[in-house]
Amino acid sequence: MADLSAFPITKKWPAKNPDIIQLYSLPTPNGVKISIALEELGLPYEAHRVDFGANEQKSPEFESLNPNGRIPALIDPNGPDGKPIGLFESGAILYYLAEKTGKLIPADAAGRYETLCWVMFQMGGVGPMFGQFGHFYKYAAEKVANNSYPMERYRDEAKRLLGVMEGRLKNRQWIMGDTYTIADIALFPWVRGADVFYGGRNVIGYDDFPAVMDWLERCLARPASGRGIDIPTKE
Repeated sequence: MADLSAFPITKKWPAKNPDIIQLYSLPTPNGVKISIALEELGLPYEAHRVDFGANEQKSPEFESLNPNGRIPALIDPNGPDGKPIGLFESGAILYYLAEKTGKLIPADAAGRYETLCWVMFQMGGVGPMFGQFGHFYKYAAEKVANNSYPMERYRDEAKRLLGVMEGRLKNRQWIMGDTYTIADIALFPWVRGADVFYGGRNVIGYDDFPAVMDWLERCLARPASGRGIDIPTKE
């Protein structure tokens, strides 16, 4: 049995089976990237729910694994050289899982690097900009009621980023062409989330991006997406 005692996070969220991957997350756009990838890869894992309401992501135990205090984070008891490894940042975790299994990423070096470009496009662009749009459009709407600039700025940037994706997805089934990869998994929860969590479909103008909308439906129709989209579940 794997010894995870070196990871203080396991004291707050004990592992029932320390021999399998331990996921610390919440079903947010960033969080479900990892549960969906794990479901796609068929890797056994335990999902531990990090309660934002209780500010658990800022607890000493959680920050011992991710000093930045953000979900998701993960422990793989079977990391490089067979030793446990702790990871944070969803893009890095996606790339790790793809490299570990040789799946959800092209086999050739050029394809891997191109896939990574699109993962970084999500990490540096789509995630932050969609998140800021949602903040000002939904959560801080009263605070900026007399100033439309913040919402409009991030709305327009969200539209621009969707336009980039629209150009990429014309005549393509997936971001990388015929093969579903971690680039798709990185991106689609955020496109979904701007609608489901923020109610921004009409404001952003999703109907103006038909290739993106068709791609989103394909992503959501995958069985692993259906299984991973609400993990960790409420207890």
